[in-house]
Amino acid sequence: MHKPRTALALLATLALMACGGAPDLSKPPTPFGDFRLGYAIVVAKDAQPVGPSRKATPEEWKSALEGAIKAQLGRYEGDKLYHVGVGVHNYALAVPGIPIVLSPKSVLQISVDVWDDTAQRTINAETKQFTIWEGLNPGTMIGSGLTKSREEQMATLSANAAKAINDWLVQNKAWFTPEAVAARKLLPPMTGTEAAAPAATTAKPAAKPAAKAKPAAAPAVVPASLP
Repeated sequence: MHKPRTALALLATLALMACGGAPDLSKPPTPFGDFRLGYAIVVAKDAQPVGPSRKATPEEWKSALEGAIKAQLGRYEGDKLYHVGVGVHNYALAVPGIPIVLSPKSVLQISVDVWDDTAQRTINAETKQFTIWEGLNPGTMIGSGLTKSREEQMATLSANAAKAINDWLVQNKAWFTPEAVAARKLLPPMTGTEAAAPAATTAKPAAKPAAKAKPAAAPAVVPASLP
């Protein structure tokens, strides 16, 4: 007698879980100030798989994350250029398991810094650490190792990482006020030693790209590296 209700409850649960997929980039981005993405630079040379995991090369992580960050943050069309530097530390790309009983999850650990192009300084006092999960959906419930390819897992983690970075910037919109921008301009540019302090890779461009246009090439100097 209760089976129809149980089935409806399961369908409702699966519908809610389906909402935990990749971020919806068709919606207008949440404003947080005058912002335009310059460079998105990812360094993954020290990325290490943790536990049972499919393997991914540094170049694959670089491509996936840079593409996702550009898709997420490239929607902002302000005049003020900022660069996002990401360091990839650890990851696990779920391997096939036993549904429900053993369903490994995929995870990604990154660190992030944001660079003010004009002031030649990072705007965050401390490097931000993120632990990124695939999100809850029918596929990850039974283990994405069974339902997704390695490339699909990386794409999902990268999109969720880009969304997490976007949310972090929204939460810290005080960094992008005219007052904050003016205050940074009064400070001297970061030296090589200072710029190397953050744990994540922070992009220090060789020259200021033109406003309203994305830089044509990557920065000549990457002053920081992963620990």
